[in-house]
Amino acid sequence: MGVVGHGRSVSGAPNGARALTARGDRERIALFDVPEPVVSDVAPRYEVALRYDVVGVGNALVDVISHADDGFIDQHDLVKGSMTLVDTDRALQIYRALGGAVEMSGGSAANTMCGIASFGGRAAYIGKVSGDDLGQVFGHDLRAVGVQFRPGGPDGITPTGRCIIVVTPDAERTMNTYLGVSSLLCVDDIDEATVASGAVLYMEGYLYDRDDAKAAFRHAAKIAHRHDRLVSLTLSDSFCVDRHRDDFRSLVTDDVDLLFGNELELVSLYEVDSLDEAIGMVQRDCSLAVITTGPQGCLVVTPDGVMSEPAQPVERVLDTTGAGDLFAAGFLFGYTRSMSLSECARLGSIAAAEVISHVGPRPLIELSSLIP
Repeated sequence: MGVVGHGRSVSGAPNGARALTARGDRERIALFDVPEPVVSDVAPRYEVALRYDVVGVGNALVDVISHADDGFIDQHDLVKGSMTLVDTDRALQIYRALGGAVEMSGGSAANTMCGIASFGGRAAYIGKVSGDDLGQVFGHDLRAVGVQFRPGGPDGITPTGRCIIVVTPDAERTMNTYLGVSSLLCVDDIDEATVASGAVLYMEGYLYDRDDAKAAFRHAAKIAHRHDRLVSLTLSDSFCVDRHRDDFRSLVTDDVDLLFGNELELVSLYEVDSLDEAIGMVQRDCSLAVITTGPQGCLVVTPDGVMSEPAQPVERVLDTTGAGDLFAAGFLFGYTRSMSLSECARLGSIAAAEVISHVGPRPLIELSSLIP
């Protein structure tokens, strides 16, 4: 039975459409098998070889990770469990109050690309940094793990962004983000050749706070679709969804083939009271949605049904930073290799379990060693 997408035929191999099958479902689900509409305002299509499994677009940030108790959260008026955008002064105030911290390149989509590379996949990343020390560190960190980095156009004034992450004893993470130059990403920073040469375009919802970034998302999606690539989006955060609900709804309906989010984000997106209601609505908007449900695992949603996959057991959860990012990495790695939807979800759960077992948003071991 056909699942109606946005008109593209997508494959992890250079040629041909691909069908994925959920375990236990006797009917193969052929994705994106309707004729391609004429919708693009970018340059005419030309043949581009597949060089990457996934190309990510997101906020290029350096993570500053520290452990503190709930008293620190209350003392500094932080919103526990959320991502809050802060200005330079607020970022410095929180940073100076930390007793100690680990600094490493981060950003949601960048974490996902590093996860894909750790599985043995081919990943590229588009994000904006400055020519300062943190910008140099960011690019070096990505390239060191095998992710190709496209930094966009230069900006000599605004510093590289950073995300201050406070991890409390219950492993909850509270993020205060100074976006810096990362938020200035615009259409001109989108490298068309890179987007066209990735089987999947993966866009980070956190980046959606400026009109220039929204235009860049639309532009990147049109490039991808013009070259028969898959477009995916992660909703990133329920507060982010609240700020841009109408724009996200429009983007999901018009341009997104594969949607990632958690249950709170999906309920917020559709302004409904229950996850079941939200699932019913996303089934009408999107060919494929993957919804994480915390310790319960995830739900894989198509217009024809819902499949659940349990979470992988973890002896001790130390830090949930990056759990959703690495889940997406595992799912996309499997997806670009024509694995069943169940197998894709299992790889996502394996990657998420690894990253929440230690501090930091990126794997400490090669995820390829965990593939069943």
